[in-house]
Amino acid sequence: MEASKSSSAEVILEEWNGSSSTKLSRTATITASPSLSIQRSGRRLHHVWRRVLQAFVPEGFPNSVTPDYVPFQVWDSLQGLSTYIRTMLSTQALLSAIGVGEKSATVIGATFQWFLRDLTGMLGGILFTFYQGSNLDSNAKMWRLIADLMNDLGMLMDLVSPLFPSAFVFVVCLGSLSRSFTGVAGGATRAALTQHFALQSNAADISAKEGSQETLATMIGMALGMLLARITMGHALAIWFSFLSLTLFHIYANYKAVRCLVLTSLNPERSSILLQHFLETGQVLSPEKVSRMEHVLPVWTTSWSSKSAKQIHMQVHLGVRVSSLNHSELMDLLHSAGSHYKKAKYVLVEKQGIVHATLHKDSTSADVLQSFFHALVMANLTDKNKCVHLESQSWMDKHYEVFIQKLWSSGWKTERLLSPSIVWKAKWICEPLDAKMD
Repeated sequence: MEASKSSSAEVILEEWNGSSSTKLSRTATITASPSLSIQRSGRRLHHVWRRVLQAFVPEGFPNSVTPDYVPFQVWDSLQGLSTYIRTMLSTQALLSAIGVGEKSATVIGATFQWFLRDLTGMLGGILFTFYQGSNLDSNAKMWRLIADLMNDLGMLMDLVSPLFPSAFVFVVCLGSLSRSFTGVAGGATRAALTQHFALQSNAADISAKEGSQETLATMIGMALGMLLARITMGHALAIWFSFLSLTLFHIYANYKAVRCLVLTSLNPERSSILLQHFLETGQVLSPEKVSRMEHVLPVWTTSWSSKSAKQIHMQVHLGVRVSSLNHSELMDLLHSAGSHYKKAKYVLVEKQGIVHATLHKDSTSADVLQSFFHALVMANLTDKNKCVHLESQSWMDKHYEVFIQKLWSSGWKTERLLSPSIVWKAKWICEPLDAKMD
């Protein structure tokens, strides 16, 4: 009796489509009573549109990426579009300066000039990586913006190259050098931002879809650029007006793009802002609030930056080379290592408002983070004429663990400090004097 009831029951099978559990849509319903029937649901055009969209957005979007992904990508695509339009204008000027279309121009001459241009860019990229490669992670916003500004300078050099025929090679090599900085800084910061956007360990998918978005923007920009180059051909004033207008928009779009970013990693400036607020209120700022307060340009671009309380991180030097300290600083270092920092994996020395942090050779990423916050506390006390070592150590003993816990609860990544590579470390051994005499 039970078997007959089970066999006569109606079974309904539903088909759902979508890469995210929250974005699934029913596409068909299949029933087998009294006969097999398939009822399709949903509009076919909507289904096609979703399939096309999958080529440009990560799987599981929007839940698989951070909230700042969409505004950043919108502004980033707009700035890329303006870049590709201007590329047609600058390339047209560069080719005319090399001699394309002129009977007097030689192939070997044009080839040699192009070779020098590319060689300068390659060497510039290597040198830039050598000097700033380890600093790109800690200042991803700033270097992302600077990279595009350097690209603007490079394109400007290409556009002005025909105006200086006697210095043509120098001008185009200067432009290639600027773009080499763009290639290194832009690529490195893009990798760091991709890791930031990835909420489900999907950095590769995000990177692939970003490539699709860039390709689409490139095709549209090239088409518009060819049209603009055709319209403005032979009209120098129109070319310069178009180029400068698009450059201003490019700078604005880049600024808006980096301002959209809400990074949750701790770098020197964000750490300084967070600690200053915690010292004043006992509360921790959210990543959204800190993103509106931090600088996206180098601090020297504003005259008041160095005087701002939020720039206290400029008073801290991490990873100081011990042999570079003078005699009095070395004596203070040895005294501190034997008294205040016996159990710590770092030693702090304060001189004239600057706190030097020397890391132990066995220090971990947690020790680096702790040393930096300790140095910030000490730097904050230097203007108050207190015993900075005792006062700062007392604050660390009472509040540091609570501060780190509040940072983690507010969404900050407290595993490490994003700072330039620390290549100079030290090792100190504290022995009792009586043991040494024996």
